[in-house]
Amino acid sequence: MSDSDDLNLEGEDAPQMDAPRKTSGLTALLPNLLKFVAIGLGALIFIITVSVITYNILNKGGSSQTIIPSNQLFVGARPTYSFFTLIGAVRTTTRDPLPHSVVVDIIIGYNENDNAAATELTARLYELQDFVRSFFKSKMADELRPENEPRLKQEIREALNTKLLNNARVQIILFRQLDVMSMQ
Repeated sequence: MSDSDDLNLEGEDAPQMDAPRKTSGLTALLPNLLKFVAIGLGALIFIITVSVITYNILNKGGSSQTIIPSNQLFVGARPTYSFFTLIGAVRTTTRDPLPHSVVVDIIIGYNENDNAAATELTARLYELQDFVRSFFKSKMADELRPENEPRLKQEIREALNTKLLNNARVQIILFRQLDVMSMQ
């Protein structure tokens, strides 16, 4: 055959092809490979969607299923304190129009390992006694009722830590005695 036969310049019928040309291994495999990758990705997206929906339904929209009873609070281990008891019983009156007599004996609790607190509290003994006297003298008898004791203890603790003491930190206030008596 010559070159002119391939070009078919003379208008003769083109030679018949014997068989379709076979494609190489990679090009034949590529459409099938892409089809399986697409099926795998679709299945993965479907599984993730179903899992998220199921998880949200079981958890009721993400709210916790753990229910802690409100009457049983976990307190944990209570710290131990050292106590300053040298203040003694302080006697004063309230600021009522008809004053009531108040006798109070306060115990101051501080961190067990704080040796500087014991030194500072001892050095300020007379200031502490005066503070207790003036604190209770500024109160009305109704403010000194037993149901108000937690608030009183908190006020005393905050006042001591912020106004009176420099380095020592009061952790707890206890009343050994708190008597409020009418003077009629």
